[in-house]
Amino acid sequence: MGTGTSSSGAVDGESPLIAAVRVADTDLVKRLLLEGSDPDVRDAHGTPVFWLAVRTYSAPIVQLLLEHGADPERCGPDGPLPLRAAVDWGSPALVEMLLHDRVRGRYRKSELLDMRDPARHWHETGIEVELRRRTGAENAVGRTRVQDDEFNSVDECSLGGMTVRDGHAAILTRLEELLGIRVSFEELMDRTLAHPDQDHTAWGSATILPAHRRDKETWTAAATLRTHPDPFRRLFGAEVLRLTHLFDGSDEDAFTGPALDIFTDWSAKETDLAVLTEVLVALGEHPGPRAEAALLPHAGHRDARVRQAVAQGFSTWSSPPVFSDAVRKALLELITDPEAAVRQYACLTVAEGKDRDPVFTNALAALLDDADRRVQTIAVYGLALHDDERCVEGARRLGPPQPDYPGEDRYLGAAWRYEWRRGGQ
Repeated sequence: MGTGTSSSGAVDGESPLIAAVRVADTDLVKRLLLEGSDPDVRDAHGTPVFWLAVRTYSAPIVQLLLEHGADPERCGPDGPLPLRAAVDWGSPALVEMLLHDRVRGRYRKSELLDMRDPARHWHETGIEVELRRRTGAENAVGRTRVQDDEFNSVDECSLGGMTVRDGHAAILTRLEELLGIRVSFEELMDRTLAHPDQDHTAWGSATILPAHRRDKETWTAAATLRTHPDPFRRLFGAEVLRLTHLFDGSDEDAFTGPALDIFTDWSAKETDLAVLTEVLVALGEHPGPRAEAALLPHAGHRDARVRQAVAQGFSTWSSPPVFSDAVRKALLELITDPEAAVRQYACLTVAEGKDRDPVFTNALAALLDDADRRVQTIAVYGLALHDDERCVEGARRLGPPQPDYPGEDRYLGAAWRYEWRRGGQ
C-alpha cells in the first residue's frame, strides 16, 4: 500500500495512485504524487505503478513518476524491465522518456544493444506477421491511429488480445543514435517507406537524424532524390534537405544558397501534392525575392494544402515594412479562401506582418464574423497588433479562451493588452 493521503482515500483496497494510473488520469496522478504518494507502490499482484504506466502508454505519467523518484528498473512479477517492455510495445514516446538524461546512465551499452534487437525484429518482420506469430490468431489485425507524443502519431495494432504500437522503426533509429551507430541514408529512407504517412513517427526520426549530420554525402544523397520516380522518396529527400538548412545554426549557413537553388527549381516541376507542399514550406523558410517569385504561382492552386503552404510561406515577408503588390494581392485572396486552414495561415501572416495598409486591417475586421472560431481569434489578434479598436469587441464576442483551441490565450490576450494600453493613455 502506498502513502496516498486521506484526502484521496482508497478504492477497493487499492492505492489511489494505482487506480489513477490505470485510468491514465494525469492530473490526479500529479496531485497524489505532490501529496506524498509512493512512486514505487505496487498493486495487489506485485506490479509496480511505474510498470503499469508503461503498459498503458502513459508517457506524461511516466515522466511524473520519474520526477518523483520512481525506480525505472522495477518490473512486475512476470514482466520484463520497463524499457524492454516499452521497446517491445512499440512506443517511441515511452522509450524516449525511459532514456532521458536522468535515467539513461543506469543502462550499460550492452543493455542498449540488447534493446536494439527486438526493435529491429518487429520492424523487419512486420507488425502483423509478428502479432500472428505471438498470438496464433489469423483474423484481421485491428489498427487505430493514436498520438504517441505531442508531435507524432503511430498505429496501435491489436490481435488476439495483444496490443502494440508500430513505432519500432523510430525506436530502432533512436537507439542507434544513442549507441553512436551510423546508419546509412538508404536504410533510414527505407524505414520511412514502410510508413507512407508523413505524420508517422518513423518519418520524424529518420529525417531529423541525417539532417543533423550536415555533411556533403548526406546532402548529395537527398538532393539526388528530387528526380526519383517514386514520390515517397522525393518527399523524403525534400524533408531532409529542408531540415538540414533549418537546423544549420552556424554563422556560415552553408546550405542556404544550395537549398534555395534546389527548391526554386523543384517547385516549378513537382507534380505530387505532398512533395510540392514540402518544397513550398521549405521555400517559405528562405526570405528573399527568389522565394517569393517561386511561391506566387501556387497561390491559386487547386489543393488547399498547397495554398496553405503559400500563405504560411509569405510570413517570411513580415520583416519588410510592406508586402509587394503581388504578395498583397495573393494574401487578400487567401484570407477569404474556402478552406478554414488556409484562411487561418493567411490571417496570421497578415496579422504579424508590418504592412499596416487599411485594406489589410479591414480584411481582418471582416473575419470577425468568420464561421471558423480559430480564424476569428487570429483576426482579433491581428487587429490588436495593428492597433485597431475593433479587436476589443471581437474578443468580447468570442468570450474566454476555449481549451479545445490551443493558443487562444495568446490571441485574445493581445486584445486585452491593447485595451489596457489604450486605457493608460
